Amino acid sequence: MHLTHRMDIAPPDTAWLDAEGRRLLDFGRHVGHPLGGAAWLDDEGRPDLSRPVHTWITSRTVHVFGLGALLDVDGCTDIAAAALDGLRTTLRDAQHGGWFTAVDATGTPVGTSKSCYDHAFVVLAGSTAVVAGLPGADDLLAEALDVLEQHFWDESTGLVIDEWDRAWTTPAPYRGLNAAMHSVEAMLAAGDATGDPRWHERVGRVAAYVVGLAAAHDARLPEHFDPDWTPDLGLNRDRPDDPFKPYGATIGHGLEWSRLLLHVEASLGDRAPAGLLATSRRLFDRAVGDGWDVDGARGFVYTTDWDGTPVVRQRMHWVAAEGIAAAAALHRRTGEERYARLYAAWWRYVVEHVRDTDRGSWHHELDPSNRPQASVWAGKPDLYHAVQATLLPRLPLAPGLARAVALSAPGQAPA
Repeated sequence: MHLTHRMDIAPPDTAWLDAEGRRLLDFGRHVGHPLGGAAWLDDEGRPDLSRPVHTWITSRTVHVFGLGALLDVDGCTDIAAAALDGLRTTLRDAQHGGWFTAVDATGTPVGTSKSCYDHAFVVLAGSTAVVAGLPGADDLLAEALDVLEQHFWDESTGLVIDEWDRAWTTPAPYRGLNAAMHSVEAMLAAGDATGDPRWHERVGRVAAYVVGLAAAHDARLPEHFDPDWTPDLGLNRDRPDDPFKPYGATIGHGLEWSRLLLHVEASLGDRAPAGLLATSRRLFDRAVGDGWDVDGARGFVYTTDWDGTPVVRQRMHWVAAEGIAAAAALHRRTGEERYARLYAAWWRYVVEHVRDTDRGSWHHELDPSNRPQASVWAGKPDLYHAVQATLLPRLPLAPGLARAVALSAPGQAPA
């Protein structure tokens, strides 16, 4: 299948997925920032130097270009290594430890908090970099895991603390499922990279909590919590399209958790908590029922109220990417044809509406009529979800992406 052809029935084959992944990586080749780390990219793939250098973008750049290095894509090793160096220097807090959320054009930290979300991505970056053999990766991963252990992992709850002040003196009262989700991803990768079983065991504890949470809330996962993990279902009702803490149930996170629970099950085997597959199915079905093709146009809405009514109807590229990955994971786990049909339909949607064949990458946001807009996300700063959507369908559920790519060439996507 050629990249310019419309996919009317069949899903993309392995050659198409490989070519799309390489096209995405090519878009990001100029991601390096003069200060170190990775820049926010505009719609053309040019660094937007008016924006800060973000830890989450830099970490994701290490991860995706580290995967590119493992796939022997020309130039990816140097890009990943340069971004990794930004984590070791520009974005690292040499005084108090850990990583700043971002630094501005003068190298001054933006904000005073230390977030679990950012640090989870540093762990993911370090894990991928270790598998890819990047210089300095072992030391960075060891430091990132120490910070995660000392400050963010909460042994009493089996979950994570969301945020601290810069000097690690006071945790914020907010708890968030988004940070827990990316901590699961990071700890799975760290367990694969280091062989330390603690990280996979902790992932099992978080996954067990999500199983119970899904059961208690009809598979519409609360995102925001008080310090004792009591859900705050009304948070940000007045600004529902917040890019990191939106109000209501987030369709893409339901899909992402659906996939992650299957990775946890595959990674832990007999030690996995009960109910992972059943919960994965429920989360998937709820997200699809509430979010896909529900408001008169193709695509996933971004968020819904607690009764499933759409709230933010923009179409985010990452939600489609996570739908593709979740459908592929459930098809691999169950062999059921309905997941393969949705997988094909969602790739068709991405090809018809989300892929930007003129300027590269994927449109990060579409309006409810599937026209490009930028009310929540400006530019194209993030290759992470899209690149993973080209890889996850071709790999086993365990080990994680970096280790699986290192062990063998990615195989066949769902037929």
